[in-house]
Amino acid sequence: MTEQKLDTTIITIENFPQGSPLPYNILDATHINAAYPECKLEIRGGGYGSDAAAHPTHTNQFYALTDRGPNADFDGIAGKGKQFLVPNHTPSIGLFELQADGKIIKIKETALKDSNGNPISGLPNPKAFGGTNEVPYDVNGQPMTVNPNLPFDAVSNPIKTDIKGLDPEGLAVLTDGSFWVSDEYGPHFVHYNAQGVEIERINAFVSDERNNVIVDGTPVLLPTEFTKRRANRGMEALTITPDQTTLVGIMESSMDNSDKSGRISSLVRIVTINLVSGQIAQYLYRLDNAQHVTSGIVALSNHEFYLIEHDRKFPLQDKSAQKLIYKIDLSQATDIENVLNTANVKQDDTLGLIVNGQTLEQMIAENEENWKILEKLAITPSKKTLVVDVLATLDYPHDKLEGLWLRQDGSLGLLNDDDFAMTDSEIIHSKSTVEQKYLDKEKTIEDANRLYIVMPTE
Repeated sequence: MTEQKLDTTIITIENFPQGSPLPYNILDATHINAAYPECKLEIRGGGYGSDAAAHPTHTNQFYALTDRGPNADFDGIAGKGKQFLVPNHTPSIGLFELQADGKIIKIKETALKDSNGNPISGLPNPKAFGGTNEVPYDVNGQPMTVNPNLPFDAVSNPIKTDIKGLDPEGLAVLTDGSFWVSDEYGPHFVHYNAQGVEIERINAFVSDERNNVIVDGTPVLLPTEFTKRRANRGMEALTITPDQTTLVGIMESSMDNSDKSGRISSLVRIVTINLVSGQIAQYLYRLDNAQHVTSGIVALSNHEFYLIEHDRKFPLQDKSAQKLIYKIDLSQATDIENVLNTANVKQDDTLGLIVNGQTLEQMIAENEENWKILEKLAITPSKKTLVVDVLATLDYPHDKLEGLWLRQDGSLGLLNDDDFAMTDSEIIHSKSTVEQKYLDKEKTIEDANRLYIVMPTE
């Protein structure tokens, strides 16, 4: 076996405050750009904004992850859902290299595949495996059904789902060349080999035979309450500890636990999975604002991490926009899996920890001051320290900040999600109106994947 040598040549692009663009191709140019009807919409085969991670040995290379594919909100004959504008799109992982002049080149692309080596889709999962009854529509605005040659009928020709479908959002790269990916459907944690073929999976569904991470004869499963994730707000970020033993994932937002009332809380759950012992731990993270989201995490040690928290606002359209990077520490945070039952505190098999008859999400949604109740019960969230105020540091005009690349010199590569350079503007008479994704109100500056470099403060 040839010994791998670490490439220690560091390249910076601090002299490029507006970032460096990632390359892309055109996936589709057949739709009208609703912002400028005389022009065609370019759906771009970038979309590498779901997450980013360092190459284990090449200092100036990084991996980036796409999400489920180009889609737009749609309300058709089967109800509200998503129109998949490139329905055969396969989520993938790209390997990129930052060159000395600030240019970024794509070295290779790895399509994600199921355990049989077949490319997966981005279509929603069945309800029993994480689906939220999201209706998929095709490019013609028709429901995607089990039999595509027959009209939609809820009984005889129901909506098509895909048990193998994935909405990838989090990426952890291992030193052996394999990848762990987390998604917003199940949520699922899926282990892919270097060729992108699924080799392992962890989720919260006991009946899913793909859960094949086994420790002491028992499958490793996520806590059942993670099935309460809200649509499009699942396991947004993922990393692995430097010793390669422990996956660490964080939900994008508060969950629908036990119902939608929980989603307006500032409480977000972090889960850790020790791949050697099978031990699961859960910690709480407190958002600055319940409307914020988390969207990227990278490990510094077994207990310290950098974490993205932001508000999804466009800085050029709303001066109140916030894009923040925190350093968080789990060493003094409470593992809520280990909280013991008392008269007022119970571990529920379905809803997780219950306090005074409420889920954690419900009690915080009811009153932000209820964090003090948790404090009195010695339930402490992760400590957080601001290390980068992105908008005070960079000329950053994007709404979504999702990729976090920890570089060898301690700096951070930041990657935005450009949504394949498209967005939906409105729905008219069961037809979606899609347009290029613009950064400004005047719709003159198109969004694109860009890499930015910042140095966090300590």
